[in-house]
Amino acid sequence: MNLALWIAAGLLAAVALSGGISKAFMPKDKLDELSAKTGGGWTMHASAAFVKTLGVLEILAAAGLTLPAALDIAPVMVPVTAVCWILLMIGAMITHGRLGQYKYVALNLVYLALAAFVAWGRFGPESFTG
Repeated sequence: MNLALWIAAGLLAAVALSGGISKAFMPKDKLDELSAKTGGGWTMHASAAFVKTLGVLEILAAAGLTLPAALDIAPVMVPVTAVCWILLMIGAMITHGRLGQYKYVALNLVYLALAAFVAWGRFGPESFTG
């Protein structure tokens, strides 16, 4: 169980880091162009500041899903971060749903399920405190 939770948290951290870096550091016009090519396109409907803020939050999520446990500094932040990721994915699902991008809704649902698994496991049976 512990290994499965680490794998799920690591996968989510990789997704968050890659998405966060592109949103935080790629110019918005380039991100809009890339997003339009891949079928996303949601960034065209958002301000540059909003997109950059989401990018920073995703980078912080990547750190929060792994570093507290790996460094044994406030490991309770891992499931707290997973809950925050769930909230972020709900927002992403609403955004993509409004734009009719149902394959992205499904993908975000998978990420939400992984985060729910991490939150459940780290708050419950495989917490770092017990």
